[in-house]
Amino acid sequence: MRTNLPQPHQAVFEWLQKNGSNSTAHQILNPGISHLLSSHGDAITGYVDYGKVRVSAGVPVCAPERLIEAMEEFEQVAASSRRRVCYFYAEERARSAAIERGRYAAIQIGAQPVWQPAGWHTAFDGHASLRAQRHRARNKGVAVVEWDRERATRNPLLEACVAQWLARRGMTELHFLVEPETLGFLEGRRVFVAEREQQPVGFLLASPVPLRRGWLIEQVIRGNDAPNGTVEMMIDTAVTAMAKDGDQYVTLGLTPLAQRNVCVENPWWIHPLFALARAHGRRFYNFDGLECFKAKFRPHHWEPVYLLSRERNFSFGTLLAVAGAFTGGRLAPAFFGTLIRAVQQELQWLKRT
Repeated sequence: MRTNLPQPHQAVFEWLQKNGSNSTAHQILNPGISHLLSSHGDAITGYVDYGKVRVSAGVPVCAPERLIEAMEEFEQVAASSRRRVCYFYAEERARSAAIERGRYAAIQIGAQPVWQPAGWHTAFDGHASLRAQRHRARNKGVAVVEWDRERATRNPLLEACVAQWLARRGMTELHFLVEPETLGFLEGRRVFVAEREQQPVGFLLASPVPLRRGWLIEQVIRGNDAPNGTVEMMIDTAVTAMAKDGDQYVTLGLTPLAQRNVCVENPWWIHPLFALARAHGRRFYNFDGLECFKAKFRPHHWEPVYLLSRERNFSFGTLLAVAGAFTGGRLAPAFFGTLIRAVQQELQWLKRT
């Protein structure tokens, strides 16, 4: 595989426009993700390294019939660096093809809700509370408009919304496939901005899934001055615009640990670990709340999402490597930083009571 691409972002972007079928394909353009081009020039894989594991951002972006061969070549290159490979955010097509080869372990890490934009209004307007939220934002003077790429790129007002959103979160800032700094490269993306008195109070960022004629709603950012209902209004406006354009697919992305459309029996030790995360991780990441939020939009179906690993039995070390990828290689500082925030929050609650 070749590692040096001319004008990396533009070259990768042009390839994604022709071959991107995974819902997260466009996210391999996120900062910090490296790329490998196959020796035949017909597959690109985004990845980060953590320890002895190469964590792939989804599976290689290539023609479906070339997937397994592209995975094998990617793994050979990793092996030459004495690293094994795992694929975070693999979808059912990739899992089925890999498992048939008998050389991969897989766990289901959650599910992503999917809509056909043409049927969006039936789902949204048929829900009284969703209509009420949209009306609440509208009555508070919120209007959602689509900004062109030139206006949105590195716009300081939008970046201020991101900073406010990050400041409210309990976890240390994450990267990899949840990179918050996406306003630097908006080629192919769509940005819908919630304005109040002509000032941005939030925005929605959608990334293309070209071969599905669809979109991944990658970010929904709510600033401090956004009234209730702003998020629902942004999502409704964006998907309505996609329906008018004849798009056929939209997803709100991975809902971690969601027990929807379960297709894989995870190893026995994964169940208590995931249960512990859902029960005690709420102060950092509200798994249940996120699942309920996405479910209220009445998805047409839920697609399972997997973590594939090139090993006989799925290992705890693979989970640690994925966590390292999301923390930018700083797993220990991220863990202790989040723990300190949790203690501070507990002390604040004690003071109030």
